[in-house]
Amino acid sequence: MSRYKALLSVYSQDRVGLISHVTGHLFDRGVNLGDTTFAILGKGGEFTSILEIPNDLSEQDLSDGLHSVTGLEDAEIDIKRFSIRNSETPPKEITHRIKCEGEDQPGLLARLSEVFINFDSNIVRLKSDQMETPSGNRFITRFSVNIPKERADNCLAALGNTAEGLGQSLSFEAVKR
Repeated sequence: MSRYKALLSVYSQDRVGLISHVTGHLFDRGVNLGDTTFAILGKGGEFTSILEIPNDLSEQDLSDGLHSVTGLEDAEIDIKRFSIRNSETPPKEITHRIKCEGEDQPGLLARLSEVFINFDSNIVRLKSDQMETPSGNRFITRFSVNIPKERADNCLAALGNTAEGLGQSLSFEAVKR
């Protein structure tokens, strides 16, 4: 059976069973899931996945079917067909887990993520949470990154300096292989 690839994004009110309902419907339609993530974002949940969809199932039919699932009637569902050329990609093996925490401020994530570019480091996963506390909003960012071994110490030192300048505390751990 011929298939095409697409990126699925479902954003809806979070509830127990959300992932099960989405993946169950996809399975019933003959859709195969590839790389998949789920995260609570604000008051909703976002499910994102690379899909392999049978050619006889259109993006519109799949979207309509997902909207018919209980609890997804008002969900924002986006399905985009794609093909990415075969090319060299940055390493995706995680070498370090990094946590930055501190007062929220504009440009924080941009400044922190810029450091990785200078050390040929690839952000594999990123999760940021804004938390309200009695003393104000705190921003917690967790990076899972690939840092070339020979550049790791300098990258982490530069990231620490940047974080400190932004009023952030930084912690990290090397991932054992």
